[in-house]
Amino acid sequence: MAQSVKIWFDSEADFLEVLFSDTPGFMRETENDAIMERVDMEGNILGFSVMNVSQLSKQKPLHAQLFASVRDSVG
Repeated sequence: MAQSVKIWFDSEADFLEVLFSDTPGFMRETENDAIMERVDMEGNILGFSVMNVSQLSKQKPLHAQLFASVRDSVG
């Protein structure tokens, strides 16, 4: 089964968003100040966003744990 992922980058806001689903949801904080996760009302991950993308170090990866499970019916 093919899955669709939407990736959106706003260069003026220096903001990257990745969406696994168009399901309505809300943003919540992660342990990393630069990353927010988008979840539905049951806590399933719908996507995530990264703020201040241009400030990320090129020598080490950005790391965050997303605690909710990814929805089974992505797309």
